[in-house]
Amino acid sequence: MNLPAELKYTKDHEWVKIDGDIVTIGITDFAQGELGDIVYVDVDTLDETVEANEVFGSVEAVKTVSDLFMPITGEVIEFNEGLEDAPEVVNEDPYGDGWMIKVKVADLSQLDDLLDAEAYKNSIEG
Repeated sequence: MNLPAELKYTKDHEWVKIDGDIVTIGITDFAQGELGDIVYVDVDTLDETVEANEVFGSVEAVKTVSDLFMPITGEVIEFNEGLEDAPEVVNEDPYGDGWMIKVKVADLSQLDDLLDAEAYKNSIEG
């Protein structure tokens, strides 16, 4: 399982890449593997402020639809429009071209509540 050490993670299987007060968010390699072939990514919160733990969108796979939860409070400033035509990129490159949204963070201290790679690994291995 691929878990880049420089990223932060949530128990809901989102990853967070921090760049100042802008974070990039996607789903983990584990999550895309559990979901199977992703056929649609829906984010309807562009230009909205979304609170931590609220739903910012959903991902649809062949077998199921799963909500996407916001790891931290912030304004959704960008959606990866490439996923509209090629949602399978989330399966192929979840930490790269498969990113989902970029968010301007309201409170950087919330980042302290996220898991590091080791803690996330422990949470999914039970």
